[in-house]
Amino acid sequence: MITIASLFVFISFYTLYYTSKRAVLSYNFGYQKWMQKNPKQTKITGLCLLLVAYSLWLLTAALGSATLFFFIQLMTIGSLVIILTPLKVINNIGIIILFATAGLLEFYYY
Repeated sequence: MITIASLFVFISFYTLYYTSKRAVLSYNFGYQKWMQKNPKQTKITGLCLLLVAYSLWLLTAALGSATLFFFIQLMTIGSLVIILTPLKVINNIGIIILFATAGLLEFYYY
């Protein structure tokens, strides 16, 4: 459940990052072009995904600890997206492998 919430935080921050006018953006895929052309729908989608991620955190932990974990995760993932996206380190295959490994480790140790 934590891995799924982390994935939602990553996707939501990534979509909100693509609505920025100052960010260095690459257009390798069609959805990236769509996000840049439709900033209003992209912002709504990103905020809804953030709400879903926060609600998933609330399902796994109490109110105070879920809020704390959510904001720590948002700051960490947000910093990584801002630092690594202009360097083109973040790609689809790497993200899939990262979250699949994290999900398997979560199920193994839970």
